Amino acid sequence: MKNYLLYLLFVCLGTTNVLAQTPSPDEFLGYPLGSKFTPHQKVVDYFKKVAAANKNIQLQVYGKTYEGRELLLAVISDPSNMDRLEQIRTNNLALSNADKSAKATKQPAILWLSYNVHGNEANSTETSMRVLYTLAMAKESNVKDWLKNTVVIIDPCLNPDGRERYVSNFNMVSGVVPNPDPSAREHSEPWPGGRPNHYYYDLNRDWAWQTQIETQQRLVAYHNWMPQVHVDFHEQSYNEPYYFAPAAEPVHQDITSWQREFQVTVGKNNAKYFDENGWQYFTKERFDLLYPSYGDTYPLYNGAIGMTYEQGGIRAGLAVITSDGDTLTLKDRIDHHFTTSIATLETVSTHSEKLLTEFKKYFEQSATTPPGVYKTYIVKAQNIERLRKMAELLKRNHVAFSFGADRTLNGYNYENQKLENFKVERNDLIVNLQQPSSVLANVLFEPQTMVTDSNTYDITAWALPYAYGLNAYALKEAITGTYTFIEEKKESIPAIAKPYAWVMPWNSIKDAQTLIALQKQKIKVRIAEEAFTIGGKVYPAGSLLVYRTENEKIIKDFSKILSEIAKGNNVSLYPIASGYVEKGKDFGSSVYKLLTMPKVAVVTGQEVSSQGVGEVWHFFEQELDYPITLISVQSAGFLDINKINTLILPDGTYTEKLAEQLSGWITAGGKLILMEDAISLLVGKRPFDIKKKEYPEKKDKDVNERRYAEKDKDDLQNSIPGAIYKVSIDQTHPLALGLGRFYYTLKTDEKIYEPLENGWNVGTLKANSYIAGVAGEKVKKKLATGLLYGVQESGRGSIIYLGTDVLFRSFWENGKQMFTNALFLVN
Repeated sequence: MKNYLLYLLFVCLGTTNVLAQTPSPDEFLGYPLGSKFTPHQKVVDYFKKVAAANKNIQLQVYGKTYEGRELLLAVISDPSNMDRLEQIRTNNLALSNADKSAKATKQPAILWLSYNVHGNEANSTETSMRVLYTLAMAKESNVKDWLKNTVVIIDPCLNPDGRERYVSNFNMVSGVVPNPDPSAREHSEPWPGGRPNHYYYDLNRDWAWQTQIETQQRLVAYHNWMPQVHVDFHEQSYNEPYYFAPAAEPVHQDITSWQREFQVTVGKNNAKYFDENGWQYFTKERFDLLYPSYGDTYPLYNGAIGMTYEQGGIRAGLAVITSDGDTLTLKDRIDHHFTTSIATLETVSTHSEKLLTEFKKYFEQSATTPPGVYKTYIVKAQNIERLRKMAELLKRNHVAFSFGADRTLNGYNYENQKLENFKVERNDLIVNLQQPSSVLANVLFEPQTMVTDSNTYDITAWALPYAYGLNAYALKEAITGTYTFIEEKKESIPAIAKPYAWVMPWNSIKDAQTLIALQKQKIKVRIAEEAFTIGGKVYPAGSLLVYRTENEKIIKDFSKILSEIAKGNNVSLYPIASGYVEKGKDFGSSVYKLLTMPKVAVVTGQEVSSQGVGEVWHFFEQELDYPITLISVQSAGFLDINKINTLILPDGTYTEKLAEQLSGWITAGGKLILMEDAISLLVGKRPFDIKKKEYPEKKDKDVNERRYAEKDKDDLQNSIPGAIYKVSIDQTHPLALGLGRFYYTLKTDEKIYEPLENGWNVGTLKANSYIAGVAGEKVKKKLATGLLYGVQESGRGSIIYLGTDVLFRSFWENGKQMFTNALFLVN
């Protein structure tokens, strides 16, 4: 008995010691939570402090941002669960792998709470500290009970770089006392704002594509846990009430009835607490479940219950007067997000057994009876490097695939949208949907996504074969490949003691990286603007050539350097014995143009889309490893052709003055690349030969029959939230080299242009160019024919018109080829 009393005393003292060592957010920060915005490092320090003092918390640093800030997870549960945490995790993964031996019983559900994916929606990181403290202390008996059935994972900030940008600016411009007047400068952000990450990417649209380092590292951690429920905390306009699930239409057809039902269950419990407090909220509006790369849809397509919660608060600062005349404070916003955090924990704990049972069933059904019409997708290996990139993306998303089946099959052809026979070749990529990840795989590959409501929040088409520019087939039968790897085809390359030249391919980003490496070593590289045949081998237009003599004159150990670069980039060098060709032009012809290294700048600033700038900036630094100068719009008008000879104007709204200032620079030899709405700058301006194509309106105007009740719905006839179109390509032009006969573009507006009278119409829409996604009938008529991509010469310079976003969110791989052509091949 004495020993037992000593044990109880020890436990009590230990508990008291933990309570004493665990500071509240107010105590640790030195100010009341919600009275200031907390810098990221202080948030990290608080999480580490609380975790160090509590055995029921495990802290995991899962990576760093581009700017070096830590990304971390706090894993919290009842001590009995923490003692067997690894067992819980591995058993949960077995459930997600459709392992029939895995048990869904005696297993807590996993709830993952993601805060602050958008940096200027800054309330939720503050909320995460309050949630952490509440769960760590578990003073209330109900919280203790909930944690027995639940493992909670908290990510306090998905986007530290963006949030720090917002917080730093707010602290710099705000006064001692918050000014609630919406016109006060603390309620405005300088360009580019705090919403995106370092490269101005929206991380909430990057879950499936994983182009950004934050997403890549987070998804490794996510797939190591595979939660049953994931909540993504956001903010919207400060004049809006709170939003929580259930979601709005359209809801993708592959989302199960159970997933939809549980959103309702969660929503009703959230509503109960909001009703008690008299807080306003809405559900089933605005926030749909279609686009696969959100923080709610991606978990849904991976077997979880994915949900978005939206608190009014963007630009609210510490306090703001709303349009209703109320004052919304940061403390209010924390209260709301905290309430839904804890209410969701309650719901998950209460229904943990059902959640786990349905989770297990979800993956078992996925592996045996996959969703959708098609059971297999086969992607042709017409461009090995782009196929490799697709395989890498599938691997990151835990989608299984194989290669080659040596069979003739019948399937739906993505290119002509018809059923036809085709032969499966050795390196063709095969995705058999009889696998645990079948839902996500089907969503990423389905040729047409069914959309039940045009009022969608994002793009409505994204099928990977179109994005990667690779033809594919969809089959109604399940086919499995024979191989697990791409076969490296070893060509017999003749040994020539003293080559006249070497030839290299040009059809991938890897080839561009090779060109850059060669030019950095001062090696002269030429491009063949026409195909030629030598030694019985046909080399297509776009092939790169390196002449021996013109390089040996200026570079010591030239042959060795050339060989090392080719080997380092895994690029084949084909030695050529003579400059005399069998077909085509001899190597002394002017069709073999010398390529020069572009000196590139991109325009930034208030007039420019930050996303457009970010896509260019990220592509140069993270994929090409090529120098780029970011300049202001004001500086763009005074360029020195000797320092900057290539200028990129991303999507934006520019002034006529800039057009006038650039005309002389172009004439002197400058290359101007205009992207999306930047083209509008030059419409009707001399000497730019670009005209917007106008669609003639009917003289007898149709009566507007829209009902007032539909005021919040898209006008379907004029809607194009994001649809895929097939662009006919002039394959002989340098801008189109490596693209093939067609280029598939994502069209997000109705803008199209008249064919150039004095230029090259490289990419045009012709009849029946529409492929997939929502596009209203009036939009389809406007986009029936016209120019999207063209090149115009002006003096010694050139203007390149890119009428769509060819770098869209960095996952539109085929567009990168066109953009690279514009940079390096178009002179």
